[in-house]
Amino acid sequence: MSKKSRSKRVTLQQVADAAGVSRSAASFVMTGRTDQRISEATIKKVRKAAADLSYRPNLTAKTLRTGKSGTVGLVSDFIGTTSHASSMVMGALDVLRDKGKLLFTVDTQGDADVESKSIKALLDRQVDGVIYAAMFTREAKVPAVLRTVPTVLLNCLDETDDGRADSAFSSVVPDEYQAGCDASRLLLEAGHTDRIVFAGCFPEGVVGGVRWGSWGSWALPQRLQGINDTLRLAGYELFAHFEATEWEIDSGRTIAHQVLASCSRRDELPTAIICVNDAVAFGMMQVLLSEGVRIPEDVSLISFDGSDWAAAMLPPITTLRLPQLEMGSAAARMLLEQKEPAQRVRISMPLVQGATVSSPRK
Repeated sequence: MSKKSRSKRVTLQQVADAAGVSRSAASFVMTGRTDQRISEATIKKVRKAAADLSYRPNLTAKTLRTGKSGTVGLVSDFIGTTSHASSMVMGALDVLRDKGKLLFTVDTQGDADVESKSIKALLDRQVDGVIYAAMFTREAKVPAVLRTVPTVLLNCLDETDDGRADSAFSSVVPDEYQAGCDASRLLLEAGHTDRIVFAGCFPEGVVGGVRWGSWGSWALPQRLQGINDTLRLAGYELFAHFEATEWEIDSGRTIAHQVLASCSRRDELPTAIICVNDAVAFGMMQVLLSEGVRIPEDVSLISFDGSDWAAAMLPPITTLRLPQLEMGSAAARMLLEQKEPAQRVRISMPLVQGATVSSPRK
């Protein structure tokens, strides 16, 4: 067989000829049409002929005929290159695979020009819908062109959406407010009252970490509101706030030194610290433990995210887990269902019980 004949695409007519049926019958079989009376024997002959000839359907023609390409695009900023957040992609992938959909993923690294070109390329390929995702929960400037195709926002909100009933996009986000409530409630139930501090507020004028393009975090104000509301209902309030310009391990170490410096005696230490995320908690614990502060006997500590940092620390950090796998799954289901009007779905953040919370020191 010549190189030219090997590379020539097998046509539907060739499949029909090999099976001894009409082209229309072969088409009905290969497209899964069930509204035509095709015998089981004919179906088997057509499928065998297609397999023997290595027939591949013309997807462009199928898309034109059905209006569906069987593909979905996922456009994100840093998810594909951030190991912890990549489970959102896995969640979406599992749901779409079960429905026979192919997922195209694009990571823009926060570059607006790359994002625009990537979305155009996906739409040119006639994707059936788009999941527009963010590595951390934030308000995003969603490209207007996405209003022309079914789109669900994953771990972000449209910055123009103020909760109106006529919102353009459905969205899936973690229930950060409830997580803040749960963190306060856990400490209150353990007996902590008036010496609870928060670690990880941004200084005035800073809305987000430089590493992530200085985008503002939606999670921080939501967590703080939940924390404050729950403490206030119990008759208490946060004793102090410690600031950081980034939410990294080094940030936690810096805050830990600030906490120690703010106390002239060890009995003046806070009884509990709520950390903005696990990386900050990890850094704080490194310093506190090295300085002889026992956790949780001297200071209890609770955090957010449910990352590997929390499990790696000794003792393991008690944390509220970001439900990233579940969020990805929910976003994919919402895209497939395309319900109206647009919805904002909050997924609860489950408690991962570590060993860093106990009753206050005597």
